[in-house]
Amino acid sequence: MSRAEVARTAEVARTAEVARTATIRHRGAFGRLLASELNLSLGRRRNQLLLVLLMAVPVLLGVVLAIVSDSAYAGQGPGFIDRVSGNGLFLVVTALFLCAPFLLPLVTSIAAGDAIAGEAGAGTLRYLLVVPVRRGTLLAAKAISAATFMLLAVLLVTLAALITGGLLFGFSDLTLLSGQEIPVAAGLARMLGVAAYVAMSLTGLVAVGLFFSTLSEVPVGVMAATVVVAIVSTVLDSLPQLSAIHPYLLTHHWFDFAEFLRFEVSWSLLGQGLLVQVAWVAIFGSLAWARFTTADITS
Repeated sequence: MSRAEVARTAEVARTAEVARTATIRHRGAFGRLLASELNLSLGRRRNQLLLVLLMAVPVLLGVVLAIVSDSAYAGQGPGFIDRVSGNGLFLVVTALFLCAPFLLPLVTSIAAGDAIAGEAGAGTLRYLLVVPVRRGTLLAAKAISAATFMLLAVLLVTLAALITGGLLFGFSDLTLLSGQEIPVAAGLARMLGVAAYVAMSLTGLVAVGLFFSTLSEVPVGVMAATVVVAIVSTVLDSLPQLSAIHPYLLTHHWFDFAEFLRFEVSWSLLGQGLLVQVAWVAIFGSLAWARFTTADITS
């Protein structure tokens, strides 16, 4: 091998080593960035208070249902609410049913809307760009942080409902809406399925909030706009004249978790709901990426 070939081989090896080292550093930077975002999101007193208030919902609901279970108000409302006093597992469904229309979207909007707009409003966004990761990677870390906070909110509501339901009403074989009974273990698995579906149904709203967050430096406005999207979607879904667009609305499939209370779960219906969320995530995630990676960051 000639001296030139040896030099060329050594140069190729050095280039490969530099690329490998840069990749390792990049991955390390992303890991540190993601950990920092999670610590920031979960460490805020405001967010911690929101999580505590959400956990209080199933507790208060369980106490109220325990008080009125023998009163004239018993038997009113959806069927699964009336069944809470007979089986604490139903408190999970009831709590998520009450939190899904507004409280969980509100928490999701706060987490996603504050991701970029909060940094821009505080004047710290430009300093984040000094971290050796691309803008798209920073946006991904923000998205994962917001989705994690939303998932934690759903899990805490579920956990609080399970503990409260078990203490106040106990657990027994789960009687489904169709009348069949399934063992407690299978019923618990169904409740976890309900929680998982609720969390996945909110991913589209995370993407919407993230996109809005790239458009403004006012986090409160972004949060409000994100909540309004969910409200408008719910209103449109209630209009029979717009039935053609109902299957594609953000909130149309949010309550399909009731399928877990049937003996034969319609997985195709649940799949349709998740596909709608994937579409919303893809569309608004792409818009957020396009906006954030090309915007002139001055704050």
